[in-house]
Amino acid sequence: QVHLMESGGGLVQPGGSLRLSCEASGFTQNRAAMSWYRQAPGKERELVASLINIGAKTNYAESVKGRFTISRDNGWNTLYLQMSSLKPEDTAVYYCHARTYSSGNYWGQGTQVTVSS
Repeated sequence: QVHLMESGGGLVQPGGSLRLSCEASGFTQNRAAMSWYRQAPGKERELVASLINIGAKTNYAESVKGRFTISRDNGWNTLYLQMSSLKPEDTAVYYCHARTYSSGNYWGQGTQVTVSS
């Protein structure tokens, strides 16, 4: 069965850095895209960054451009989100998401990121 597992979340001070990882297993179909979403308390889940297979294109939310970088290993086994210059408004649960060419839609369990002094 497909399994996505996030790790790397934690407490960091404003201006600090953190790297999130998403370990992917059980895929039998090629992935069209993998993404990071986040959801803050009382807010709707929002797309933070995505990596599209065809063309290796990346997309970022305007609020994180220049601060966050999405990447993966060559075999699509691990997805990363390198976060720098973190702000309190980045505080949220961060989720890994995968979409396959056969329209599969998968989510990880989430990892908490808290940016606070």
